[in-house]
Amino acid sequence: MTNLTDLENGLARAPGVRGRLVEYARLMRLDRPIGIWLLLWPCLWALWISAEGRPDERIFVIFLIGTFVMRSAGCVINDFADREFDPHVRRTANRPLARGAVSPAEALAVFAVLGLIALALLIPLNRPTQVLALVGGVLAVTYPFLKRFFALPQAYLGLAFSWSVPMAFAAQTGELPLLAWVLFGAGVLWTTAYDTIYAMVDREDDLVIGVRSSAILFGRADRGIVAALQFAAMALLVAAGLLADLSYWYWLGLVVAGATALHQQFLIRNRDPADCFRAFLNNNLFGLAVFGGILLDYLFA
Repeated sequence: MTNLTDLENGLARAPGVRGRLVEYARLMRLDRPIGIWLLLWPCLWALWISAEGRPDERIFVIFLIGTFVMRSAGCVINDFADREFDPHVRRTANRPLARGAVSPAEALAVFAVLGLIALALLIPLNRPTQVLALVGGVLAVTYPFLKRFFALPQAYLGLAFSWSVPMAFAAQTGELPLLAWVLFGAGVLWTTAYDTIYAMVDREDDLVIGVRSSAILFGRADRGIVAALQFAAMALLVAAGLLADLSYWYWLGLVVAGATALHQQFLIRNRDPADCFRAFLNNNLFGLAVFGGILLDYLFA
């Protein structure tokens, strides 16, 4: 009887357990994988270029899992930091912390678990990569809190999202050549551009609740500055291609990436929030086009 009762109680609790896991998955934004892809593309650019098209399998797997874990951890700490703001923003009001489905203590516990996994992933890597990873962790954790006082948090996010570039070079080669920093700069500028487009979606809500963003800072110059950032990112990608001695497949990839940037400018021309969000999502194609060019270049050139 005792075993039967325990089984019945377990089945009765199961929907609640599944419900908690679903909320934790939403807290980590697993239902919105665009952030994983945007974080992953610069990492893949760097892994392939630093290894001349043949990245170490173990390093590749570690960086792949690490990207997933760090993006999830970043989302959790971001929602913890924004838990008082998110209920007042239409796009974020349904997030687990904002609607009270997950408590702040639970969020911190999930973040701690993800942090421990990230630290475990560092063990097989060399010392320079471990040191760089700790710096990257600080960038990821502090970013959500900058929106209270820093007028350009999107640029800081660019640092955090592109930090995998020097890490990849350090892991593959143990060195940080000029090429690594040129590619890192391209990632920072690209991230600042697309996250400014993302901030344009929430500009009116952010003005009301007092959150700072580049979209607010740039005002009516937002489209022009985004275009300048995109152009500068493309220029650094060209420089990276020259430094890495890449050939026509890479340049074809950059042409496709440039076309996506032009399409984004078309989408944000009227600053409509829905179209700005579409332009933000379109950056997945930008990152893919650059990586596709790198991949094909090392395969066939």
